[in-house]
Amino acid sequence: MSRRRIGFWYRLAAVICKPPLLVLFKRDWQGMEHIPVDGGFITAVNHNSYLDPLSYAHYQYNTGRVPRFLAKAGLFKSGFVGLMMRGTGQIPVYRETTDAANAFRAAVTAIHKGECVAFYPEGTLTRDPELWPMQGKTGAARVALLTKAPVIPVAQWGANDAMPPYAKEKKLQLLPRKTLRVKAGPPVDLSAYYDQEPTAEVLRAVTDLIMSAITEQLALLRGESAPAAPYDWRKAIAQERRAAREAAKAAAGPAAATEGAGAPQQARSTQQAQEDEGK
Repeated sequence: MSRRRIGFWYRLAAVICKPPLLVLFKRDWQGMEHIPVDGGFITAVNHNSYLDPLSYAHYQYNTGRVPRFLAKAGLFKSGFVGLMMRGTGQIPVYRETTDAANAFRAAVTAIHKGECVAFYPEGTLTRDPELWPMQGKTGAARVALLTKAPVIPVAQWGANDAMPPYAKEKKLQLLPRKTLRVKAGPPVDLSAYYDQEPTAEVLRAVTDLIMSAITEQLALLRGESAPAAPYDWRKAIAQERRAAREAAKAAAGPAAATEGAGAPQQARSTQQAQEDEGK
């Protein structure tokens, strides 16, 4: 897509957002050569700060291939936000649909029209304690197999320094001036899965490949070794709940034992009182 087709509303968003980003932050952008010059494609991006959609959008806008983000359909309905979402061509996700493929029909259509569709496969801010990408959801994989479009892994780091994801107060920490780092990698090779039935196992395997590629780019950005396996948020929550139940059970143990010991004594006292009353 050439810049001539970016459109009025996206240019307006750039006019509003780019000046403060340029003033407040330094930039370290890498891998723009991996962004396709034409044709539809998918970018799969990690998410570790409420600020990083702006960081990634700035990077992607400067490649000349503007991203179409997936967002809740309700955001498109009214007000200035809805106007901007519709005007910039963002992709509504219809969460109420029962078929996962239909939920992403707008994204599939956009890719077939030659657009760039941006996915945050984690679905939310990473819960990994060290902010590595956690286990992803399968939406990006499903659309990738439906369209056979290139999937470009994009890693970003630095926005989390300016706005930590789980700070009590979501305030910008601008000083010292932070560097927003964004790095795109080569397309993920998914050709081995194109002719397979998109079963749950296949979608999980494709998703894991995509998340691994994002993590690899992030490790290069951070200059650190990534974890051997992605953080599994659901498993971590289940373990925390299990530990809480066990702790509660252990704390209630002595009281329960005392109550249990008192019950036979109370029964004997009641029986004795009844016998005495009968005499």
